[in-house]
Amino acid sequence: MAGTQRYLRYIIFALICLILLFFISSSSTVPSANWPSYSSPVDAVPSPQPPQDPKDASQTPATTPNDAGKLPPATADGDRMNATFVTLARNSDLWEIAKSIRHVEDRFNRKFNYDWVFLNDDDFNDEFKKVTTALVSGKTKYGKIPTNHWEFPDFIDQDRAAKVREEMKEKKIIYGDSISYRHMCRYESGFFFRHPLMLDYEWYWRVEPSIELYCDINYDTFKYMAENKKKYSFVLSLYEYVETIPTLWNAVKNFTQAHPEHVVEGNSMKFLSDDGGETYNHCHFWSNFEIGNLDWLRSKAYIDYFDSLDHAGGFFYERWGDAPVHSIAAGLMLKKEEIHFFNDIAYYHVPFTHCPTGEEYRLKHKCHCNPKDNFDWNGYSCTARYYETNNMDKPAGYEKEQ
Repeated sequence: MAGTQRYLRYIIFALICLILLFFISSSSTVPSANWPSYSSPVDAVPSPQPPQDPKDASQTPATTPNDAGKLPPATADGDRMNATFVTLARNSDLWEIAKSIRHVEDRFNRKFNYDWVFLNDDDFNDEFKKVTTALVSGKTKYGKIPTNHWEFPDFIDQDRAAKVREEMKEKKIIYGDSISYRHMCRYESGFFFRHPLMLDYEWYWRVEPSIELYCDINYDTFKYMAENKKKYSFVLSLYEYVETIPTLWNAVKNFTQAHPEHVVEGNSMKFLSDDGGETYNHCHFWSNFEIGNLDWLRSKAYIDYFDSLDHAGGFFYERWGDAPVHSIAAGLMLKKEEIHFFNDIAYYHVPFTHCPTGEEYRLKHKCHCNPKDNFDWNGYSCTARYYETNNMDKPAGYEKEQ
């Protein structure tokens, strides 16, 4: 008897399950999943499109990421400045510069669509052009560096230069034996702003392969520079390797004695020297990030300065970097208020990080950098000296990052 009742219960349970499955499968009232659509950031609701003629389907490749310039329009209002990004790279740098472009586009340029100039001492190949064009929201331009800008000048003693490289190699000085690195430093110091492609622009933002931007940048940095009468800017500063520039400051003093008219009042000598200009303290702005004014670099003052240093031979007889060369020029030939520190541009270039000081800013601008990695208040940084030179209060909370 007990067994019969147990079987009846199983049968009744099975019938109930079948009835429930029938109603679920036949119901017409259960809505289908409605996933959000992702339209252009400008138009919340996409405009209806007419049906496509089947014969035109072959003319619209569905997988092309950047088809005939049909990228989303800039999302920020207002006129654009006459400005460009500029990158010195080789074909082998493609995938590292691709990472940098993604950071710049996602954090800044998708809002503004500025152009990008790529420069190379060789011809760019089709793959480099295709990939970078697909990633950049503005126009891309590709230029080859003139041979005479990427070779030893005729006044350089080749034997002396070769001996220096060998000595630096033995001392294990970074890039000490590299010829191409020396050409790069000389080119960035005195020629990139004179390339025909760059002559179309007034402002530049230098971007290197493998950099990262950690925070959203919601305003036009070029417009900020122009409206606030800034001519040079930085995010990281530090001391230069002493072994690479033993006679640089002597060459600078020779220049200033010959051209005192190029040294302005109210400059940043205090950032560069602890004794009023007698010696150099080796502080410089790290030039792998720069936003600056091209007209200043093309000025007679800067050209005279570069020509003087170039003929001193230190790019090849030592290993002068473009960072101290640019920094000393800005420190002497610009008023101190014409140099700007972008605390709000979070930036990484191996091995240093600039993470904005101030939690409120980092949260508001979706920053993903660790403030503990911030280099600004490290003992090897010169950023505190910049604040002191300009009589500025350090950002709230900087003490926690020392």
